[in-house]
Amino acid sequence: MEYKLKTISTSGIDGALFKAQLYRYLNEPEESESICQDILAADPENQAAKRLLGLAITDQFRGVLSDRYAEAEAAFKELSDPYKREYYLGILSERRAKAQARAGRPAHVWVPLFEDAMKHFEAAETIKPSDNEEAVLRWNRCVRLLQSIPATTSEESVSFEDTDTSPLELARPFGKSSR
Repeated sequence: MEYKLKTISTSGIDGALFKAQLYRYLNEPEESESICQDILAADPENQAAKRLLGLAITDQFRGVLSDRYAEAEAAFKELSDPYKREYYLGILSERRAKAQARAGRPAHVWVPLFEDAMKHFEAAETIKPSDNEEAVLRWNRCVRLLQSIPATTSEESVSFEDTDTSPLELARPFGKSSR
């Protein structure tokens, strides 16, 4: 048997996007990532697939050297909408910070990552659609997490549990504005 990837049809992209999102909800980011790669092979400019690919990669962050930060960043930097690009780059830094904290890294490693996330959320807020407050909500979450850090000596390490859920694009069909 020959191990060769097959290409999906462009008519199947919307269904594949649904499945990619479903696998993220089921906490199977590797499956979601694979589907996004298939979608992008068929439609290299598909914005929803780029967004979901970046999110699926960040879902796999563990705060270790093998985390694929650069791959997620590349996917988000390819988003054509300036607001979404800034917002998801903020999500990337926030998730990287949370992974570093969960892995027990010292605060001086991950606090700057939260601050970087906040810079992206602030930039997104300046260009946000009028009915979209998600950048403000993420900014506030970062502030609350940073405010919850207990005072420590430089020798101590601080971490926290991440119980946040993945961001959703509610009531926005994949085939419409997400591309």
